[in-house]
Amino acid sequence: MSEAFLTVFLILFPMFMFLLMVGMPHKNPKWLALAGTVVEFAVSIYMWVNFDPAADRQFAVRIPWANSIGITFNVGIDGISFPLVLLTTTLIPLIILSSSDKNFNRPSLFYGLVLLMQSALIGVFTSFDVILFYIFWELALIPIYLICLIWGNEKEGKVTIKFFIYTLAGSLLMLVGILYVYMSSDGGLAPAGFSLTTFYELGKHLDPRTQGFVFWMMFVAFAIKMPVFPFHTWQPETYTKAPTQGTMLLSAIMLKMGIYGVIRWLIPVLPAGVAEWGNTALILSVIGIVYASCIALVQTNLKTLVAYSSIAHVGLISAGVFTQSVIGIQGAMIQMFSHGLIVFGLFYLIDIIQHKTGSAEFKDLGGIRNVAPKFTTAFVVIMLGSVALPLTSGFVGEFLLINSLVQYQVWIGAVAALTIILGAVYMLVAFQKSMSGEAQPHIAAFTDLSMGEKVVLYPVVILIVIIGVYPGPLMAVSEPAVTALVNSLSELTSSIRP
Repeated sequence: MSEAFLTVFLILFPMFMFLLMVGMPHKNPKWLALAGTVVEFAVSIYMWVNFDPAADRQFAVRIPWANSIGITFNVGIDGISFPLVLLTTTLIPLIILSSSDKNFNRPSLFYGLVLLMQSALIGVFTSFDVILFYIFWELALIPIYLICLIWGNEKEGKVTIKFFIYTLAGSLLMLVGILYVYMSSDGGLAPAGFSLTTFYELGKHLDPRTQGFVFWMMFVAFAIKMPVFPFHTWQPETYTKAPTQGTMLLSAIMLKMGIYGVIRWLIPVLPAGVAEWGNTALILSVIGIVYASCIALVQTNLKTLVAYSSIAHVGLISAGVFTQSVIGIQGAMIQMFSHGLIVFGLFYLIDIIQHKTGSAEFKDLGGIRNVAPKFTTAFVVIMLGSVALPLTSGFVGEFLLINSLVQYQVWIGAVAALTIILGAVYMLVAFQKSMSGEAQPHIAAFTDLSMGEKVVLYPVVILIVIIGVYPGPLMAVSEPAVTALVNSLSELTSSIRP
């Protein structure tokens, strides 16, 4: 296989597996799906070994698709997309393994939809044509909607509908914004199509007022997906009511689509719009940090607490991106990877607790550390990563993000830093209520980690520690691309100043 087509393989192979599993239901769909995702992981590791961070787009393919309107199947990988591709190919096999004790109705469809989700996610992260990006963006909504609707809490179908309407409305706003940029440019470039470089040029020719108008169309779509305050209201209920594997897909990978969209498509295309409204988006992100952290403090359900915790962490990532600095965007890249690992680990720990105790309510828990020391150790490491303890992956990204915000404006950095303090409070309280104390009778029967659970959790624990101790290899993947992006943003910003 030509290396140029490896990206195409990463996109199309899971789609082929989806069609295979749905068209010809397999007697062991879980293991067939796992085998497919392991192949994807192996290919992504091969690409990482052969990836040159200093080079531009690699493993690229550009195939004419709809020539009359300039749409191409234009995909590839650079330093901004690759960490998210690696995150996707690393976590989805673990998500499938995490369901080893589950007996889903229509399992071929369930695991097929997980594979279709993987195809769409990689498509989003590797598209260099904005219409192709939008197609994969919309495609990702279909499998996660069906997973939440069919295998989620049957009594909470309205929660899934709310999630679908929110995200679909945001997507339509983004489409309107894309078409507005294409149709409104007076630079005569529109016939060249929708490629990344062409779209950057189209944006330059829009007047500042128009850029500000389009900024909100695009930002709302991305803010809903992350989600950022006040566009977050679909998230806590959806995370709580969705099946655990659906929650993992949403929180660990899918929300990164919104942050990636801001970095890849919003900031470079609309520099004047960002110059006018970026500070507002940054402040909304910081408000979300404090708001979600305060609500997390009063939660009585462990899963809901982690859902609000995720809003706070994503708010910090979003704020760092809007500083438009190297350390801010680099911190966002590292923290997206770290957050994906940590939130996956937390939701899997909660799933184990629910499976073995029948509840995630604090009033029903306590004393688990007395009967499950290995489980407790994994819980502690992942929790410490969540509160950004030094030598964990969470510290690396949050240090860079808060540093970027302090340099941007001291008081904003100080408020954003509350995420560490408040996060430590609610996570330690959660540990105390769920793990410490005397074990109730039903907790005394709580068994320690099985071999299957170790296979899922231990890689996450190890990666959290390795990235915390030695983040260099991961940072090296994105640093040249981030630096080049920020330099180009500086040139664009200086050119629009009066």
